[in-house]
Amino acid sequence: MSTALKPKLDREYMTRQLSHLLSIPSPSGYCMAIMDELRKEVESMGYTMEQTPKGTGIITIPGERTDKVIGVSAHVDTLGAMVRSIKSNGMIRFTPVGGYAMGTVEGEYCVIHTRDGRKYEGTVLTTKPSVHVYSEARDMKREEQNMEIRIDESVASKEDTLKLGISVGDFISWDPRTRVLPNGWIKSRHLDDKASVAALLGFLEWLKREGKTPMYTVKLLISTYEEVGHGCAYIPSDITELLALDMGALGDDLSATEKDVSICAKDSSGPYDYEMTTRLIELAKREGIPHAVDIYPYYGSDASAALRGGSNIRAALMGPGVHASHGMERTHEEAVVNTAALLIAYVMED
Repeated sequence: MSTALKPKLDREYMTRQLSHLLSIPSPSGYCMAIMDELRKEVESMGYTMEQTPKGTGIITIPGERTDKVIGVSAHVDTLGAMVRSIKSNGMIRFTPVGGYAMGTVEGEYCVIHTRDGRKYEGTVLTTKPSVHVYSEARDMKREEQNMEIRIDESVASKEDTLKLGISVGDFISWDPRTRVLPNGWIKSRHLDDKASVAALLGFLEWLKREGKTPMYTVKLLISTYEEVGHGCAYIPSDITELLALDMGALGDDLSATEKDVSICAKDSSGPYDYEMTTRLIELAKREGIPHAVDIYPYYGSDASAALRGGSNIRAALMGPGVHASHGMERTHEEAVVNTAALLIAYVMED
């Protein structure tokens, strides 16, 4: 049968949800607000989201058959930082949350989130930020000890900053700078992996609107620690195969584009399940979904974390193509829609 052919996905809904998700700060370990928003959206469609002690959201969709449970994961946590120390001049030294090159955040606006709920804006700079003052401003290495955050408050000493309630261990989020263009291009920080979460929501909206039931029970896993390597280290024991939706890497000798579904055959954790990956490729071809098969040389996923955590599962990885990952990212709404369409094809048939 072919129940998944040409699903009428609501691309406006997915783009709207993606924009909303991108507006909510959620560096790894600081995902309380975004998970509350996801719960509200899921419940508005008649589904229930439970959460594990670690914070992973689990949405269970009963299937026509119960002899297999398919897990589908995506993560809402993003890159960010934490206050490492407060300098004598009131500036903040920060430590990264997640793996990114320091040059990608130089000049970025940010928000410091105190543990008592206050928020302060700031800007990421080098310790020698002006070419008019420092001869080495252009050439100094962009690394942690050479970076700092200038707080947009009247501070000139460590004591001034402490009086604001800012402390070591406070989270720092980057301004996403989201732009959704009329021609379908979407550029923003944190498309990794909120673009995939938007595709999951599009899948749920389609199920609800069309009154469809997947072939097997599906558990959607929304993880909150993927960027630091252990997002889905635990998954429910009844899941026998896990399909991770995460951004597709682009560049060098990789062939995917920002409009494709990127199917990953192998990343730094090793090859993904042969049968699952082959099925994704065959379904994409059959449904006419623009796609590419690629190898990601410096990459790990929630599926990798589940396997390393000891889960006895098969696992595969796919997602929307995203350019300049862990930097100033860009994708196209076609990639988000195509990812949701391939997910539908995968879970609606035997």
